[in-house]
Amino acid sequence: MNISNNVSSISAHQTMMNNSANNVANVNTDGFVPKSTVMSDEGNSVRANTREATDTNYSRSQTDLSKEMPDQMITQGATGVNVTAIKTQDEMLGSLLDIKA
Repeated sequence: MNISNNVSSISAHQTMMNNSANNVANVNTDGFVPKSTVMSDEGNSVRANTREATDTNYSRSQTDLSKEMPDQMITQGATGVNVTAIKTQDEMLGSLLDIKA
């Protein structure tokens, strides 16, 4: 296991959460075109790719709250899992150092 993998995942999920929060904040902005985030695996790291949704020229915001809220819950859970993994790795390293000392 490598802590940098978990850190890159947390960073990618933070980007996803930022985009989702921006979409929710602009739910009442006329003509707003939301951004979506797609995660990709790049070797030993995770990367967030952001793109703007297709503009339908609708006069109201195109943000779909039924998509944004579950995405935020998933992102929160994924971040929590990565934090727990980092804590566990840190504790294991501490135990190894204690045994070695």
